[in-house]
Amino acid sequence: MRRAGRAELADAMRETRDSTWRMLDALEPAQWRVPYGRMVNPPLWEVGHVGWFQEQWCLRQPEREGGTRPPSLLDGADRWFDSSSVGHADRWTLDMPSQGRIRDWLDAVLQASIERLRTLPEGDAASYWHRLALFHEQFHIEAFAYTWHALGYRQPGETYAPPAPMRLQPDAVLAGGPLLLGASPDNGFVFDNEKWGHPVRVAPFEISLQPVTNSEFLQFVEDGGYGDARLWAPDAFARLQAEGRTAPAGWRRIGSRWQMRWFDGWIPLEPYAPVLCVDAFEAQAWCQWAGRRLPTEAEWEFAALARVDLEWGDAVWEWTASPFAPYPGFSADPYRDYSEPWFHTHRVLRGGSFATPRDLIDPKLRNFYLPERADIFAGFRSCAAR
Repeated sequence: MRRAGRAELADAMRETRDSTWRMLDALEPAQWRVPYGRMVNPPLWEVGHVGWFQEQWCLRQPEREGGTRPPSLLDGADRWFDSSSVGHADRWTLDMPSQGRIRDWLDAVLQASIERLRTLPEGDAASYWHRLALFHEQFHIEAFAYTWHALGYRQPGETYAPPAPMRLQPDAVLAGGPLLLGASPDNGFVFDNEKWGHPVRVAPFEISLQPVTNSEFLQFVEDGGYGDARLWAPDAFARLQAEGRTAPAGWRRIGSRWQMRWFDGWIPLEPYAPVLCVDAFEAQAWCQWAGRRLPTEAEWEFAALARVDLEWGDAVWEWTASPFAPYPGFSADPYRDYSEPWFHTHRVLRGGSFATPRDLIDPKLRNFYLPERADIFAGFRSCAAR
């Protein structure tokens, strides 16, 4: 989709909007009113923000409209749905329009955006903003899945079945070598934090061909890993102690058997499925216990491009050892809030999860979250320690 033509892009925009409404139409009326949470948004605000973003970048750019910014098709949209100016806590108290009115507005914005797309010349640069709006909405579809899972809502369709068992293979030993870390103009659409590809040299390393499994992580749990301060960053260990946790937040033990929470229920812990919904500190602690380490994002990208048998992109986002930082010579794109505010506080994840729309999957894609986030569908793979 980074290089798709206008017709294919328009189809993807329609299909993505259908996916958005399928996620939201699965909600019971009471489930639209979610309790305040630092890591979630009210569903009505979030879908309104999706529409605002598409309208803002596809239809309301002054340089494309004779130097003036056209008004929104929904009076008041800027006051309600601009994430840069509406504080997170304020999103629960806004006097927003009804669901029906917001849905009609999103339908009108989508139609107008596709009409505008038809007038643009073919080429990646001309349709940059339509691609950005598409990928932005797809990220929010995955965020809806995180929220439904965190709140214990019903699983929204078979797409969100738990990850299946993996075929376990020995580590891959890679000789290392040169890597163009990041994207180049011939990649088509490029997020600003992927700019630009720059040469790095990757030293020889050994990496697992699949993410760490539930069985492997369970050994750490049953060995008392959550109670061993030597394995943890001090702040992370203090949080564990305060919470009284001895296992991942979504796990429980019933007799001799372990279960994991899956949306609105509990299921048996599948030994050979990838561990997920663990934060970066849990991943690091397991690596410390196992005599392993997390890969850097350069190692991850090198391995993903070099080994066709490296399993990634279908099960869990993968924590890396790399802080989310700008590449050399970084310059923010006009949507400055995409990357720049999050540098140096967030951690890079690579790959993709079962809930990630397939258009987003790319070996160059840099996802990023606070390292203490355990509500996302994230796990990790490991490298041999050196």
